Amino acid sequence: METLLQQLTRGNALFLIIILGIGGSFHAGYHISGLSSPSPYIQRFINSSWYDRYEELPPAQTVTTIWGLIVSVYAVGGLFGAASVKFIPGKLGRKKAMIGNSLISIVAAGIMLTSKGANSYEMIIVARILHGYSAGLGASIHLMYLGEISPRQIRGIVTLTSTTFVSLGKLSGRIFGLSEILGCEELWNIILCVPAFFSVVQIVVLPFFPEAPRYLYIERGDDKACKKALQSLWGEGDYKQEMDEMLAEQAAIESAPPKSPLQLLGDRTVRWQLITMSLIYCCNQLSGMSAINTFSFDIFLKAGIPSEEIRYVTLGLGVAEIITSISCGLLIERTGRRLLFWGGYGAMAASWALASVMLNLKDSGYWGPYITAGLIILFIIFFCGGPAGATATLNSEIFIQSNRMAAIVIIGIQRWLVYFVLGLVFPFLINALSSYCFVLFACMCLLGCLYTFFVLPETKGKTLLEISEEFKAIKVCGKSFLKKRKVETKL
Repeated sequence: METLLQQLTRGNALFLIIILGIGGSFHAGYHISGLSSPSPYIQRFINSSWYDRYEELPPAQTVTTIWGLIVSVYAVGGLFGAASVKFIPGKLGRKKAMIGNSLISIVAAGIMLTSKGANSYEMIIVARILHGYSAGLGASIHLMYLGEISPRQIRGIVTLTSTTFVSLGKLSGRIFGLSEILGCEELWNIILCVPAFFSVVQIVVLPFFPEAPRYLYIERGDDKACKKALQSLWGEGDYKQEMDEMLAEQAAIESAPPKSPLQLLGDRTVRWQLITMSLIYCCNQLSGMSAINTFSFDIFLKAGIPSEEIRYVTLGLGVAEIITSISCGLLIERTGRRLLFWGGYGAMAASWALASVMLNLKDSGYWGPYITAGLIILFIIFFCGGPAGATATLNSEIFIQSNRMAAIVIIGIQRWLVYFVLGLVFPFLINALSSYCFVLFACMCLLGCLYTFFVLPETKGKTLLEISEEFKAIKVCGKSFLKKRKVETKL
């Protein structure tokens, strides 16, 4: 039996996974963490830019407002990027859509790079919107592309690489932000342009790789191109099993044409899939991970870590995240998805509960803040080794081709909206509740644990149609949505 590495290196699949990663979800991870280090320099730039124009210093509230806008418009751009997934990959195909998205990223980097010389904070805002749009669109296409190139037996590992590249992006943002590298006042605009280099690499290399086989077969009806793409990616073979699965899915699509996001929301047959992904994404974002990524400095300062040590602690977070994310890829096809979800959420809830206790004991000794930091690192290990990795896989498994595009749009819009709201609310939350705000995170993790333990079916090793039937069989109080729908149809 072939090892995973042998399967990935029989063709060009491993190289395509890397190229998709550095031009896809890597950007989303980098721009989440990359803004933390240059934040004081950008705020000073806003001050100086304002003074050069009006010959007076701006009010502190004005600087805070402009800075808050620079932070939050990234999520606004991401929301529009996620919403446009419905149209762009369907019109252009997955490969051309990724290349076009990389061009947007390069344009955004050019605007960011020249903003300092132009003495314009407005250009930073425009660049952040474009970076957000590119991240929202690119991460969605990246995940879609991975799901459509991977055989069923290793689909979990392949799609999980999108999460690995998010973690790699976050770690890179923290590394480049160190004062020993680019984290100084003269280079703050260059820090935020680093991902554009990887976009250039993707534009140059990606045209030599094939289009997604599932897209070629199901949406374009080109079985020869599909088989050729499979052989290019995974080596020589007839791939009858994979193409038979696509054929069955194509037959299901012909009886149920692709839906718009609004039509999908009204479709009872996918109600449990939408509820599941919506709740999981909410639990992931409100578990505390998004807050750690964006406000790690404030969190560790509140925990009692000396300010000069915080950047190295956050670097440790990034290392733990990337190592755990890679390790999760080795486990997901052995343990299945359910265990990673409910086990991970349960351990995360326990970590936050203990961290809340330690935050109240931080003055008891010098060791208190460091135990709190250790618990937060444990939380990241449980998150990246469980729900974070399994979410990317589940998202590509529970919707058939005709529903997947609309589902990605719905979930993407929700994800960016929650990210935007959390960015606005969390600074006030941590000031109002102090250590007790982490109890709210623990409650969200507990909700995710209970839901995935009692409701979520296992998807490991099953076809997309088999998974769809598993969700239709879910019952609440002895009744399923599907049975209720049949009764309504008869009436």
